[in-house]
Amino acid sequence: MTSAYITGLGVFLPNEPVNNEEIENVLGLVNGKPSRSKNRILKNNGIKSRYYAIDPKTGKQTHTNAQLTAEAVRILVKNTNISLEEIECLVCGTSSPDQIIPNHALMVHGELGCPPCEIVATSGVCCSGMTAFKYGYMNVSSGWSKNAVTTGSELASTAFKGVYFQPEIEAKIQDLQAKPIIAFEKDFLRWMLSDAAAAVLITDTPRQNGISLRIDWVEIISFANELETCMYAGGVKRVDGSLQGWREVENPEELWKESYFALKQDVKLLGENVVSYGKKGLLQVRDKHSLKANEITWCLPHYSSEHFRQPLYDELMEIGFEIPLDKWFTNLTYKGNTGSASIFVMLEELVSSGKLEQGDKIFCLVPESARFLYAYMLLTVV
Repeated sequence: MTSAYITGLGVFLPNEPVNNEEIENVLGLVNGKPSRSKNRILKNNGIKSRYYAIDPKTGKQTHTNAQLTAEAVRILVKNTNISLEEIECLVCGTSSPDQIIPNHALMVHGELGCPPCEIVATSGVCCSGMTAFKYGYMNVSSGWSKNAVTTGSELASTAFKGVYFQPEIEAKIQDLQAKPIIAFEKDFLRWMLSDAAAAVLITDTPRQNGISLRIDWVEIISFANELETCMYAGGVKRVDGSLQGWREVENPEELWKESYFALKQDVKLLGENVVSYGKKGLLQVRDKHSLKANEITWCLPHYSSEHFRQPLYDELMEIGFEIPLDKWFTNLTYKGNTGSASIFVMLEELVSSGKLEQGDKIFCLVPESARFLYAYMLLTVV
């Protein structure tokens, strides 16, 4: 195994930032009425602005996920000394591909139009960008490729347009005999997620000019054996916690009446477990790699809401792994929660800030609530 380095980053945020007052103007109202939960959720998550691949004037989609991702790769190429023709391995992670088949990475390759190369797609939610990154890292460090470009991208906004929830509302008007609203686990995510794409260049040698980030290790740990599904799409959750997938539905009309394809989250299950299981995974990587909190210069925690900031800090304190809050770096409040892209959107901003110095250690942690998957990474500035 040889060392591998992050030697370039590119981020693409579509259109102009959207503030909290403008969200429903862009996404549209559900049943013609403002959300009852929006303000409460926004107050908790702390997000002030985000980006949508939607034209606010026309309501039309401005980019596909593949186009967002290709733009991030093009920006990466401009920021580095590599060309599209030199890419040996392209790995793309997302939770929101434009279609089921072909896979997302193939569509990105088609958008880029670069020469034939190895192509891999990883699925999931927030960790899909990290699983893509780890594949690229392993490919380079094993010597199979001299470079890899990995991406994390999300096109969340188009799935949260008000029109997509209308069939469910109309189907339940008579049953409810009241003013219908979206179930909270669906409405909750409309105010949490947004669009972006990030691309990372991994090479087998550091940059000659400027800083590089040596990849010390990447760990990905699942707790799906202990916890039921928390975040899901393409199914509905049964009373026993299991999922009924869309393929099991006999009447196609039920898919729309129950919003099978809407992204949903079990908020109670999330609140009870996402931080504590993140600590459980951290204990494993701490012991495996002899990781010490006082050696960490910067901590990049991906979390969906500012609500989790203090609980996460408290959990770290509990296990004697205190990282002072002035070492934490996040841009959640003004760039939004962009899922699989988020950790790299943060990393790109930190690298561009001029704050990094030789020898700095950067610790990244990414939770995924889908069924409680966690990613951890340590980087060293060289």
